[in-house]
Amino acid sequence: MAKKNLSQFKGRVMKEAGYDVDLNNPESIKYEVAEEQGVPLQKGNNGHLTSEQAGKVGGPIGGNMVKEMVKIAKEQIANK
Repeated sequence: MAKKNLSQFKGRVMKEAGYDVDLNNPESIKYEVAEEQGVPLQKGNNGHLTSEQAGKVGGPIGGNMVKEMVKIAKEQIANK
């Protein structure tokens, strides 16, 4: 359940960041980010990617998710 919720959160955050996200399959966003960054991400094993390439994909996704979590936490603190 937590994995599904996290995936849905990722999809919503990336959609709000301007990406074309299929909310029924939010994990697909990594392929859009990879294409945008010029990273040859494929379905299945991506052991051929360098850590720099993987970071170019995961960085924008994780960065946007962290920004949203900080925003939510600040709103919750302000509402106490």
